[in-house]
Amino acid sequence: MKGIVLAGGLGTRMMPLTRVTNKHLLPVYNKPMVYYPIQTLVDAGIREIMIVTGGHSAGDFLKLLGNGEDFGLKQISYGYQKGEGGIAEALGICEQWAKGARIAVVLGDNIIEKNIVEPVKKFQSQAKGAKILLKEVHDPERFGVPELKGDKVVKIEEKPKQPKSKFAVIGIYMYDEQVWEFIKRCKPSGRGELEITDVNNFYVEQGTMTHDVLEGWWSDAGTFDSLLRASKLVAEGGANKK
Repeated sequence: MKGIVLAGGLGTRMMPLTRVTNKHLLPVYNKPMVYYPIQTLVDAGIREIMIVTGGHSAGDFLKLLGNGEDFGLKQISYGYQKGEGGIAEALGICEQWAKGARIAVVLGDNIIEKNIVEPVKKFQSQAKGAKILLKEVHDPERFGVPELKGDKVVKIEEKPKQPKSKFAVIGIYMYDEQVWEFIKRCKPSGRGELEITDVNNFYVEQGTMTHDVLEGWWSDAGTFDSLLRASKLVAEGGANKK
């Protein structure tokens, strides 16, 4: 299984902090933000990792991460996304690198208290399909929101005005090899991006999407408030616990 960290975008919501650097290089307490999703993959036993970035600071990832020695890795691969074409577009850049393998994808601003060891094991035992991780939140309208019937996801809505549940689809996804076909079937949304929610809904429609509820706290760090929250959570109790 291979791992992908998506750390592109222009970080416009966090200007002026991102005027001279990529959002994912900003500090979350005592480490660069991108360290946390990489550690999430490493803790799950994944040793082949690609970082997808973009913008004017892409070279700084190589300076910071090198070949991944800080994480016990022999090599990290890198991909470059031009502009802001969406999460699904960024993931599509990894097709040739990851083809033939299942993948675990973590958005570069997602930080978790514990680990994803058990969800990864469960996904690897699936015959096919995908797995998403959910977390109950007070503001689901900020995220992709699942509509649940029993233990199944029947639809995912992106930033709904009237959420069908209190859960957010967090930025950790697992896919089989069919993901590349589904990305090619995506059409740009109203904001001109290829949405990962559309990819997930293809799996939902196929009946091969599973989900787990993440244990421990989770925070994105893509706004000033969530960056502050994530830093406080890490400072108070640490992240990526075994």
